[in-house]
Order: sequence, then C-alpha cells, then structure tokens
Amino acid sequence: MITAAQLRAARVLLVIDQRRLAELSGLSVPTIQRMEASEAMVRGNVDSLVKLITALDAAGIELIDEESVSSAEGRGVRLKLNSGSAKIYLNNRIED
Repeated sequence: MITAAQLRAARVLLVIDQRRLAELSGLSVPTIQRMEASEAMVRGNVDSLVKLITALDAAGIELIDEESVSSAEGRGVRLKLNSGSAKIYLNNRIED
C-alpha cells in the first residue's frame, strides 16, 4: 500500500505535477487529487492503485514500507538513481 504522504513525496522527487502523474499512470487528474487528499493510506480501486504504483516504480521510485530495514522508522520513498528506468525517465524530463 501507499500513503498520501508517500505519493506527494514521490511526485516531489520526480519533479512532476498531478497532471503528469495522471498521464504516466493512465489515471485522471481528479483520481490523483483524491488519492493525495486521503488522510493516511491511499484509497482507490485495486486497478487504479496498481497503475499508480507501477508508474511510480517505472519512474524510479522505491516505496519504503513501515517494516522495512532502515536506520529510521516509518514509511518513505526514495529515488532509485541506479535504476535504468529512473535515468531514462529523468533524462526525458530534462529534455521536455
């Protein structure tokens, strides 16, 4: 699962707006807005959540679960810069 805070943080790391995330995930802007407005865990149908998480992963975002091994506790996100897809995505962002 993904929290609204993780979703917003992922967009910040990718330097994209809600419209661009909607394009990448195949979801509508209102759907992205609703997801980000959630109080904690993002709510949506399974298909929409899969599309969202797949798009973030393809863009190079790693979702950190609450139980993940880390020096700190809690959920988070990080950019997988060593990921080929992240490099391609970020290079394409610079060219746009």
